[in-house]
Amino acid sequence: MCNTCGCESNNEIKFSRPGESHEHNYVHQHKHTHGDEDHIHEHHHHYHHEHKHDHENHEHNHSHEHHHHEHDHQHSHEREIILQKNILAKNDLMAERNRGYFEAKNIISLNIVSSPGSGKTSLLEKTITDNKNEIDFSVIEGDQQTMNDAERIFKTGANVIQINTGDGCHLDSAMINQAVKELNPADNSILFIENVGNLVCPSLFDLGESKRVVLISTPEGDDKPLKYPNMFSTSQLCIINKTDLLPYLDFSIEKVKEYALRINPDIKFIEVSVKSGEGLAEWYNWLKEIVNR
Repeated sequence: MCNTCGCESNNEIKFSRPGESHEHNYVHQHKHTHGDEDHIHEHHHHYHHEHKHDHENHEHNHSHEHHHHEHDHQHSHEREIILQKNILAKNDLMAERNRGYFEAKNIISLNIVSSPGSGKTSLLEKTITDNKNEIDFSVIEGDQQTMNDAERIFKTGANVIQINTGDGCHLDSAMINQAVKELNPADNSILFIENVGNLVCPSLFDLGESKRVVLISTPEGDDKPLKYPNMFSTSQLCIINKTDLLPYLDFSIEKVKEYALRINPDIKFIEVSVKSGEGLAEWYNWLKEIVNR
C-alpha cells in the first residue's frame, strides 16, 4: 500500500492506445528501505495481559506492556513520515526529468485535475476539436479502469494514450515518463494530462507539468476550495464549469473565488460552460498565450 495516500501501489498499470490491439503493462511498486532492511508497513497493536495471583506483579506487568505498545506506535508513526518523504522524493526526481524534457521540446504540459464528473474529458474534446488546426495536442488519460475517455479523445484526432491505474488513485511522474515515451508528443505542442478524478491524492504528486489546472463544476458546491485546500494551493488556474446550470443551483461564483484566493492569492479563474460554449474563448486564449510565450 502506498504510504503517502493509502492507495494500492503494488499494482499492474496498463498503457493502451486506441486503435491498437495491444497494451503495455508494468508493475508499479514502492519499495521502502529503512537502514539495511526492507519494510512492509503494518500496524500491530499488542495488548498482552497476564493474570497472576500476585496483585503487585500483575499491576507491574500490565503497566510494562502498555508502555511497550506506546513506544512501538510512536516508532511506527515516525517510520510512516520517513517513508512518505522517500516516496515523494523519488517522484519529484522523475518529475524534474519530465520537466526538463518538456522544456527542451517546448511542450506545454497541463495537469488537469478535478472530482469525477466535473467535465474534464468534455472540455478537452471541445478544446481539441475547436483548436486542432492551430495547436498540436497530445493527451494522457488517467483512470482506474476502462478506455472510455481515451476513445472519446481519439475521435478528435489527437494523439492519446490511456493509463489505467487499477486500485491507484492518482498518476505519478514515472507513469507520465513511460506514457510520454509512447506518445512522443511534437515540439511546440500542448500535452493534456487528465488525472484520475480525485482532489486529494493527485495534489501530492508533481508530474513535471508546466501548470496545474483544477476544474470544478457548479453542481459540486462553492466550498470545494475549503474542502480540498492542497489542490487549490498547488494550481495556477481554476476553471469553473457548467455555468449554464447556475440559475438552478445554490452556487456562488463570488464565494468560490473568495475561498480559493484565501488559499492561493495567485490563482486565476475562467468561467465556462462546455455545453453552451460560454467562456471557452477565454480558455482558448489562455492556452494560446502560454504556447506563444
